[in-house]
Amino acid sequence: MTAYDSLLAFSLAALLLTLTPGLDTALILRTACAEGGKKAFQAALGIDTGCFIWGALVALGLGALLAVSELAYTVLKICGAAYLSWLGFQLLLRPRESFSYSNGSIAAQGNWFIRGMLGNVLNPKMGIFYVSFLPQFIPAGHSPYIWTFILVSIHVAIGTMWSVTLILTTQFASAILKKNSVVKAMDRATGGLFLCFAAKLALSSR
Repeated sequence: MTAYDSLLAFSLAALLLTLTPGLDTALILRTACAEGGKKAFQAALGIDTGCFIWGALVALGLGALLAVSELAYTVLKICGAAYLSWLGFQLLLRPRESFSYSNGSIAAQGNWFIRGMLGNVLNPKMGIFYVSFLPQFIPAGHSPYIWTFILVSIHVAIGTMWSVTLILTTQFASAILKKNSVVKAMDRATGGLFLCFAAKLALSSR
C-alpha cells in the first residue's frame, strides 16, 4: 500500500467512524443545545485533545501495553465508567431549568474542554482502537511516530468538521431547545444516555 493509498483508505475509515453515533456525538449535541455553540466547540476541542493524547501513547508504545495487559485495560475501563456515571448522575439529579449561568448548576460550572478530553482519554476503547487500527495504515518503511501523528490529525480534522456541522445545525432549533422544560428534559435524557454508555463500557471486554 502506497502512502497515498494509506491516507485515502484511512480517511474513509475515519469518516465512517466519526459519522457513527457515539458518546462524542451525544456530548457535542447536548452541549450545543444546552450551553451554546462556544461551549460545544470547547468540548469538541477537548475530544480532539484526547485523540492526540491517545495517539501519543500509541506512538510511545503504551497503547500496546494496554492491548496486552488485562489489568491496565480494566483500571482505565473502571475509571472511564466511573467518570461517565458521575456525569450522568449529575445531569439526572441536578438538571438545569434554564440557560442562566448564575444558578450554580453543574452544567454552568463545568469546563467542557476538560469534560470532552476526559471522556475520550478515559475510554479504553479509543486506545484499543488506535493501537489495533492505526498500524494497518502505516506504509512499510515509514516512521510509525510521524505516521501515527498524521493519521490522528486526519481523524481529528474529520471529527472537528463533524462537530462544527452538528453545532451549526443545532443552532437552527435553538429557539425551541432553549425552553426551560426542554433543557431540563434534555439534561435528564443525556444523563441517562451517559449512564448507558458507562454500563456498556464497564461490561465491555477486549
